[in-house]
Amino acid sequence: MSEVAVIGLDLAKSVFQVHGIDVQGQVVLRRRLSRGQVLKLFEKLPASVVGMEACASSHYWARELSALGHEVKLMPAQYVKPYVKRGKNDAADSEAICEAVTRPTMRFVGIKTPDQQAAMMLHKVRRILTRQRTQLANALRAHMAEFGITAAIGRIGLDRLLVIVADDGDTRIPADARISLTMLAEQLAMVKRQILANDRRIMTHARRSDTGRRLMAIPGIGPLLASAFVASVPDPSVFSTGRDLSAWIGLTPRQYSSGSAIRLGAISRAGNRYLREMLIVGAMAVIRYARGGSARNPRLTELLARKPAKLAAVALANKNARTIWAIMSSGEPYREARAA
Repeated sequence: MSEVAVIGLDLAKSVFQVHGIDVQGQVVLRRRLSRGQVLKLFEKLPASVVGMEACASSHYWARELSALGHEVKLMPAQYVKPYVKRGKNDAADSEAICEAVTRPTMRFVGIKTPDQQAAMMLHKVRRILTRQRTQLANALRAHMAEFGITAAIGRIGLDRLLVIVADDGDTRIPADARISLTMLAEQLAMVKRQILANDRRIMTHARRSDTGRRLMAIPGIGPLLASAFVASVPDPSVFSTGRDLSAWIGLTPRQYSSGSAIRLGAISRAGNRYLREMLIVGAMAVIRYARGGSARNPRLTELLARKPAKLAAVALANKNARTIWAIMSSGEPYREARAA
């Protein structure tokens, strides 16, 4: 039997599927494995190109197989889907992965280290805690409104409601209701403390790396976004240009072109939604200070005179994404563009 040259590995929680071909493209390996059998099989196989779909556990398996001498390549699942033949099963998926990884124009995902995954987990947990804070605040407002107690929108209004909950002498709230509202208030206070502790860890991570410190010099890029880019883009050389990074985030226009007719629509909104949201939020913060006609960024001031603020924010976010790629790729500090 010929030696295996390329392997497609379909990942799962418990049952894995392997599809291998030799240098001529002939199928030489088809096997269904349990989780404990995966590393034992790859220890016996010669060094091969191993393709996998990028998912939650793919970075762990990529590190493990790379340590055994294999060349591991991760691919976005949506780029593997066109190679799946009729029907959907693990064997067909592993065969499609094996076919897709051999394509010369395939785009691959950088393999993250455990530290980069841990840093990105800080951001994911922060989003969960932020949603919980919003849910608790809305529940507190809604329950107190049942007794005719309302407050203004925002943090100050919520603080006034919390004072009423803590006041046992306020007879507008029944005793049983006060017990329930106190539970919500305690949960809200705990979530706020956890968010604050999480933000401090993210701040430390952003300032710890040289790349993070250089990214924070860009207007509209704070510690949160700098840390997210350092964790999400382990290898900027995966992207050929800054536009490729911007397209991966989903900030480039969607094309509806044919022949010589070029039509550009709204942004594609494909790719990393978290980075796209944070870039646009940061751009809106810059626009808030540029609306007064600041001479620091005359191009932005000119754009705001012609376009709506949110459209200008998307354009600035697109520009910042390209600037981030240039800084991460070259290792140079941020240099502000001079006015003509």
